[in-house]
Amino acid sequence: MDDEEVRRVSDALDAVEQIADREERVRAQSKIMAEQVRRNKVWAQERSELIRELWNDGNGLSYRQIADRLGIKLSTVQDVFRGYKGSGTVRPKKEASDG
Repeated sequence: MDDEEVRRVSDALDAVEQIADREERVRAQSKIMAEQVRRNKVWAQERSELIRELWNDGNGLSYRQIADRLGIKLSTVQDVFRGYKGSGTVRPKKEASDG
């Protein structure tokens, strides 16, 4: 992980939060949020693909090992294999059993 790149992005976001003019700050924040929505879809797909590759590549990595290796939550790894997408607040409904 390139911590320097992450720090630079974080610093840039901090700079946006420091824009003195409130309207200008909100305009900048809105542009960033809209761009991030687009990126989130692409990034989530790449993460899902890598999770599946790490699982299938024969190294025998557990879900927990994959989560630790990628620095993500175990539940995120589990969600990939369950087919869940989104924020975590939207989950498929359990089918009612006839039992």
